[in-house]
Amino acid sequence: MTILVDMDDTIEQLLRAWIRGVNEKYGRNAVYEDFKTWDVSAPYPGLTKEQVYDIILQPGFWRTVEPIPGAAEGLRLLMEAGHRIYIVTATPFQSVSEKMTDLLFKYFPFLTWEQVIITANKQLIRGDVLIDDGVHNLEGGDYVKILMTAPHNLSYNAEANGMIRVHSWAEIVEVIKGLEED
Repeated sequence: MTILVDMDDTIEQLLRAWIRGVNEKYGRNAVYEDFKTWDVSAPYPGLTKEQVYDIILQPGFWRTVEPIPGAAEGLRLLMEAGHRIYIVTATPFQSVSEKMTDLLFKYFPFLTWEQVIITANKQLIRGDVLIDDGVHNLEGGDYVKILMTAPHNLSYNAEANGMIRVHSWAEIVEVIKGLEED
């Protein structure tokens, strides 16, 4: 199968690093569970979107982002099983080089540039499966939709919308194994 995999909060912990960066820079105390919507600036009253979103464009930011436990092992297992893996990310162009060097290829050295697709419209990419934490990326796409649980999608009814909700990379591997049997 061709498996499309989002980066942010699907294979790495962007939100946790982002919160840490904003809290440190502006003396705030937001926590992971505060982020109930896609708008990362919502839990930061008094800060502009520009202030909050500028954090991820700062030099060195991507070195502070860590992989999700089990993501590298899960991707490796899927590749060893013969699946084609493509990382599909909506990364801002200003941070592409640093994000790929300091994060993706550092923690996932078995991936190559040929496996990276940068787009803001994931529905245009063809694949058998998309694994993503953003419901807007899964809705309308022509693939099996696997929703990685995150605070901003907890209230979303994945099953009613044709998606499979997962909480870990171990679950993702099991779902893919189940799809292989179908």
